[in-house]
Amino acid sequence: MIETGSLIRSLTGRRAARNFHTFVINEIGQAIVTGTFPVGSVLASDAVMMEQYGVSRTVLREALKTLEAKGLVEARPKVGTRVSPRLRWNFFDPQVLAWHFDAAPDPAFYDSLFRIRDLLEPPIVELAARHRNAEQVRLLKYWCHQMETADDSIEQFGLACLEVHTIIADSGHDMLLRSVLGVVELTLALALTRSVTLAAADYREKAATLFVSLTAALEAGDAANAARLYQATRQLDRAQVY
Repeated sequence: MIETGSLIRSLTGRRAARNFHTFVINEIGQAIVTGTFPVGSVLASDAVMMEQYGVSRTVLREALKTLEAKGLVEARPKVGTRVSPRLRWNFFDPQVLAWHFDAAPDPAFYDSLFRIRDLLEPPIVELAARHRNAEQVRLLKYWCHQMETADDSIEQFGLACLEVHTIIADSGHDMLLRSVLGVVELTLALALTRSVTLAAADYREKAATLFVSLTAALEAGDAANAARLYQATRQLDRAQVY
């Protein structure tokens, strides 16, 4: 299971501590998503992969089982482990989403990411405007301040922004809607590392300003204004990505 914020932390080269199991999952999973191991191809034999990744058969098999659970591969008798069609991939899995960060730019996939945000974030922010409590508002203000004071730290800004999204999602008390956070983290990571519309510093400044205003709207229980501002943050991210 990937930790929330892992993709943002990796933008500055700081990766979470890993064990052999997660290492193999990441290596094979990323190779599949980026096309190094194409859809329909058969992975190398256990012996070859054990030598390639420097792991035991047990570790390799457990990693492949995890990837199979994510829909990326399927094991077939007398054939081996084959890369599954993309239609079978679990695209709401945060790890599968994170691996797309290093894939070739795909405007159709980016359209899909923002379409999901357009569908799921309006009810999230409406619920948050109704159900947020004083502690959640306090935390929103704290993380907005961290965004405002991040200067050139992409990691501080990105993690603070992701915390704001998380608190908004948690405020609505709808765990299914909360599943959008993996999509949010990927689109945020893309926006932080691209400059299609604005210079990076200008993007961060504008985003911080929008989230401060959004926090004020949530504190006031103004669902309509909060929805408008949350939409503006999506539009800002989308314009920065492609």
